Amino acid sequence: MRRTAPSRSSPINAGWACVQTGTFRELAPLNFRRLSWLSPGPLIKSRNDKLARWFGDPTNHMRRAWMARLGNPTDLVVRRYAERERISFAVLGDTGEGDLSQYAVVPVLARAGAGTEFAVLCSDVIYPAGGIRSYRRAFYQPYSRYPAPIYALPGNHDWYDGLTGFMTAFCDAPVDAGAPPLPRGDVSRWRRALRRLLWRRPPRASVEQLADMRWLRDADTQQAGQPGPYCAIDAGPVLLVMIDTGITGGIDADQAAWLRRVSRESPKPKILLTGRPLYTYAYRQTSPIEALDGGDAGDVNDIVTDPAHNYIAAIGGDDHNYQRYPVRLADGRTVQYIVNGGGGAYLSATHQIPNIDRLAPAVTEDDFRCYPLRGDSLAHFSRRYDRILGLGLGRLVVSPADATALMAERIGVAPARRCTPKGQVSDHARWAANRVFPLPGRVNKQPQNHGFSVLLDSDSAPMFKSFLRVDAGPAEIVIYCWAATGCLEHEENPVLEDRVRARLGADGRWCWTSETPARP
Repeated sequence: MRRTAPSRSSPINAGWACVQTGTFRELAPLNFRRLSWLSPGPLIKSRNDKLARWFGDPTNHMRRAWMARLGNPTDLVVRRYAERERISFAVLGDTGEGDLSQYAVVPVLARAGAGTEFAVLCSDVIYPAGGIRSYRRAFYQPYSRYPAPIYALPGNHDWYDGLTGFMTAFCDAPVDAGAPPLPRGDVSRWRRALRRLLWRRPPRASVEQLADMRWLRDADTQQAGQPGPYCAIDAGPVLLVMIDTGITGGIDADQAAWLRRVSRESPKPKILLTGRPLYTYAYRQTSPIEALDGGDAGDVNDIVTDPAHNYIAAIGGDDHNYQRYPVRLADGRTVQYIVNGGGGAYLSATHQIPNIDRLAPAVTEDDFRCYPLRGDSLAHFSRRYDRILGLGLGRLVVSPADATALMAERIGVAPARRCTPKGQVSDHARWAANRVFPLPGRVNKQPQNHGFSVLLDSDSAPMFKSFLRVDAGPAEIVIYCWAATGCLEHEENPVLEDRVRARLGADGRWCWTSETPARP
């Protein structure tokens, strides 16, 4: 397989000069329906997100009920790969729209993911609100030709049906089991009453419907078998630890006890997979641990940074792009914090990521990587805003070359690639950029979860989707970010957008080296 250089090398590699649309359109079923976030249906189905934030999040209680149904297993480790000396696997985040933006990744996965022994769907397997009947269009059908097992961890959208679809598809819960009941004593009586009245109940499916879906991935080599919504995969030279952060981003006390135990007991290097990234948009995000006594039980990142646990990376979904933060800890180790949410859902803007030097000395702008590049994000969203808000007249459109120059100027860095020379950007381009830039906003300097981006989904190139491939051996671990632009030439010769390599040193520490240039 030939690979194409990253988008930092040329705007052509970002997909701006797409000659021919890829074959992914032929993979989608003829009767597929595009998921439109402009219609009220998906927003109404996703109402449990707001209800959990307004009237109390019941997911910790419901997760414990699910684990009780599974018999409260304590091991929760998949060991079928434990004896591998070397292994390769794929990680795809926020996949489940079931439309062309998800299918755009499939041909690239077939090429750049060839030889992987399994894949993990990291967050939001099904949009907009879980439901077992949606698994045909957004899981079984798109990945019917992926020959290896697929594991998953739930995102917030997978919890909007009480996790019933996820537990049926991945943990073999009965299709008619139903969601656990809402808790009774966690909030005040009036909040509990409103939550119960408005809470969305999960849609039902029959055994026949489930069997019809599973027929699409019925080969023996495709079967996974997952012990719970949170679990670990002993992948030979590396241990993958997968946690379930529910709707609002925290974990329950039982899950935290298991996480500490599995992190402490295995000496292997570990990669955390989580539904919510620990670093994103140049801010460290909290992932609190439930405190049963009402005190402070700490944060997931405390477990990741503990040197006794030997974590080398933490990968999270939820934001629909790629970001990589090589964070230097106080003890001298480096942990790669990666946002990996480009597996199929609508694009989240990167042009509002500020200068990463605000996190220095832990991580600097020169060490940071993102996809799409900030300038490409600004150019992409300028076209979407022009179509929706500018009547398609072209007045809000900013070219990739101008956008690259303007973003470098705005955040105070050298351009990510060759662009319009300084001082030659037109006044009109500046005017358009100044109107486009603030639209997908942030709240109190924190990223508003996708903001207006949700209304600007696009199924035409360049699509800026991505996924990870991890190759691990006893003394070396390599993480690749492969791009899916939607262009035929990039299906045949995929774009290697980023690559970072860890080598085991004589002192027992893993030393990371970035193999993607920061500037031209």
